[in-house]
Amino acid sequence: MTSTEKASNTTAPTQYLTGADNTYAYRWFGSGPGAPLLFLQHFTGTLDNWDPAVTDPLALGRPVILFESPGIGRSGGKVPETVAGMADHAMKFLDALSLTRVDVLGFSLGGMVAQVMALKRPALLRKIILRGTGPVGGVGIAMDRPERSSPPWPPGLNQEASPTLS
Repeated sequence: MTSTEKASNTTAPTQYLTGADNTYAYRWFGSGPGAPLLFLQHFTGTLDNWDPAVTDPLALGRPVILFESPGIGRSGGKVPETVAGMADHAMKFLDALSLTRVDVLGFSLGGMVAQVMALKRPALLRKIILRGTGPVGGVGIAMDRPERSSPPWPPGLNQEASPTLS
């Protein structure tokens, strides 16, 4: 890439990471001192569903990583059956890339995955950006229930509480 070219999800090569019975397809582009930003897509979303008008400006000062979960798009393997399973795969992917601290942007189902990642491994995530998603374990969102015996939100956090404007 020359100094006049901008990093773009439309020109970044699709790369593959294989581990166990899964192959993860991803695109890594952009550079700079900012924390890597992992993008998690909506239900059945692929690398090609991300709009460069969203991804490319965010790659000007940091690496951006677009990720496909197993069995979706170009990724191979069995599609995880739970949001927790999807989060586990995303964390295994980050571990395989030796990334220990990232920002995550989760859209729709990807936002639910990001929330479970934050609950399971809070030290891994510096910031999460949630777009068009539901709350972790929110009303009408199963999130690995009914076998869950305790609420999925941290102790002391009232799930029903909502901010008020004064």
